[in-house]
Amino acid sequence: MIVKNASTHTRSKRKKDRYVNLPDAVLPFLRNYYKIYKPKKYLFEGQYGEQYSTRSAQQVFKQSLERANINKNIGIHGLRHSFATHLLEQGTDISYIQKLLGHNNIKTTLIYAHVGKKDIKAIKSPIDQIKW
Repeated sequence: MIVKNASTHTRSKRKKDRYVNLPDAVLPFLRNYYKIYKPKKYLFEGQYGEQYSTRSAQQVFKQSLERANINKNIGIHGLRHSFATHLLEQGTDISYIQKLLGHNNIKTTLIYAHVGKKDIKAIKSPIDQIKW
């Protein structure tokens, strides 16, 4: 399932639509959350039923890092970088990642998609596939 990201309605760069894959494993949790909290306008509403502020989202992210014992000094934007990097490591074509991230230029996507030296060393030359 692909879902339009809530950042569409915030002040994202150039106000472009962003899409994310909703993992099947998350859907039961979201359904349960919806039944309990019965949000009216936004799936995750702030204290008075309005959209979460950027600061509130950042605080939730920071608390989540602490609970998960992740001791990295990264911001919420790091999720985009991690998403792109993990997709690339799983073998997802860079052009699909570019589309998911909403980039016009592939060079912008490549900034997010750092590849480790170990991954580069694991690449086999097409010549190695030739049966001599």
